[in-house]
Amino acid sequence: MSDRVETDAVIIGAGPVGLFAIFELGLLGYSSHIIDIRTKPGGQCAELYPEKPIYDIPALPKVTGQELTDRLIEQAQPFEPVFHFSQMVQAMEKLPDGRFLVTTDADLEVVAKVVVIAAGGGSFLPKRPPIDNIEAYEGKSVFYAVRRMEEFRDHNVVIVGGGDSALDWTLSLEPVASRVTLIHRRPEFRAAPDSVAKLQELIAAGKVDFILGQVEDLVGKDGELSAIHVKKKEDGAVVELACERMLPFFGLTVKLGPIADWGLNLNEERLPVDTSDFSTSEPGIFAIGDIVTYPGKVKLILSGFHEAALMAHGVFKHINPETRLVHQHTTSSSSLQKRLGVS
Repeated sequence: MSDRVETDAVIIGAGPVGLFAIFELGLLGYSSHIIDIRTKPGGQCAELYPEKPIYDIPALPKVTGQELTDRLIEQAQPFEPVFHFSQMVQAMEKLPDGRFLVTTDADLEVVAKVVVIAAGGGSFLPKRPPIDNIEAYEGKSVFYAVRRMEEFRDHNVVIVGGGDSALDWTLSLEPVASRVTLIHRRPEFRAAPDSVAKLQELIAAGKVDFILGQVEDLVGKDGELSAIHVKKKEDGAVVELACERMLPFFGLTVKLGPIADWGLNLNEERLPVDTSDFSTSEPGIFAIGDIVTYPGKVKLILSGFHEAALMAHGVFKHINPETRLVHQHTTSSSSLQKRLGVS
């Protein structure tokens, strides 16, 4: 059964520009549901440089990708946004009443008055590890994201990788799974120091197994894993390890994904927009951020913030074509301050 929700705007992409779009739409009284393929907000900004300083955000001389993400979420909180992570938009259709039905690969259905595409350079898709026949197990016993932890309860779980995602899910699934084994080709990890320390404590306590090596091939039938073969780095020996669920975290790649099939005009995998309101070729669908193209476009976060503000005004005109939008300032408007919860 599909889950169906209704909202004013559905925002595709939870990067900085998508997060600021929540705020700009909220100021005009519109609710938002946000869909992102990643497991958390922040997009490329939080994924590629969560701890790397950014120096060109207005009024913030120095801010990390994660800090900027946290501040944008805090700013959007008064408007009670609803996030749907680990999901990709698969289809979009226009309903007879002019609204849009957006469907994800997790069977979520969102009915919205407008769609805002803030997908950056496209969808962040997991990189498939170079293991023969892994496709036969995907979606049944090999997963690239955790959508429901209960699917891993009481199973032998193998997690492959050494970054934040690999360690985060090792820590989270240890109390749920019957056994968790982490496999990484190096003894060093590219993860938060706190996560590394917690992992080492679990390994020392015998609660998590760690193997230095790499997965050679998979054993099972009908898409269900029973074991994997691992080549150990120390001596090159290949061992068989019981495994019922595998989570490979080999990083992400950026692709335009299903957006290319939505009937919108594209220019070299970018969406041309009307810069007066950032509408696309389809009325009711707007686009902002790195996904758009127009003369003079500059791929900066601050440019995306500007685009989000104009987009929100365009959304108002689309939803209320006969109503004049009276521009207000948050410093002096009691109605805007009431929406922000500061009056």
